[in-house]
Amino acid sequence: GIPEDLVYLALIESGCNPFAVSRAGAVGIWQFMKGTARRYGLKVNYWIDERKDFIKSTYAAARYLKRLYEIFGDWREAVASYNLGEGKLLKILKARNCVDYWQLMRSNRLPLETTAYLPQWMAVTLIAKNPKKYGFKPIVEKPLNFEEIEVNGGIDLKVFALAGNIDYKLLLKLNAELRRKITPP
Repeated sequence: GIPEDLVYLALIESGCNPFAVSRAGAVGIWQFMKGTARRYGLKVNYWIDERKDFIKSTYAAARYLKRLYEIFGDWREAVASYNLGEGKLLKILKARNCVDYWQLMRSNRLPLETTAYLPQWMAVTLIAKNPKKYGFKPIVEKPLNFEEIEVNGGIDLKVFALAGNIDYKLLLKLNAELRRKITPP
């Protein structure tokens, strides 16, 4: 229920790296803080950090962005608040009484990172949709062929890699949410 182009925010947030951690402690491709992650249904505990799960965190990010749009009624402001936080953006909007988002950007009230965030997303989106036009080679990646299986807890991923003749590093990437490289007991 959100614009498909919002998927490109993950490139700005983390470069689509599930292991990315910001200076502020945000984690995963969508750079969720622990509290926000939990608010949008992601588990973060000793064994699991679903902020690193590509699929679950993407659904959580979509729910969060949809909520931000409900609050602001404008996708530009929703995107900016994803970066800054809805409380901070609401406070700035109230103080400045701005007519539109571009006026808010020119007001010098937003942090530089947030001011650059929307234009970065717009640029990344344009480039990703037509890389040749902007001097980039198209990325042609075939979807990973994988299957999900439920297993008993307490099993080291190295065991799966050996038993299934699976590349261990790839298995770690596909199971980035497992904090201990072991299935939870």
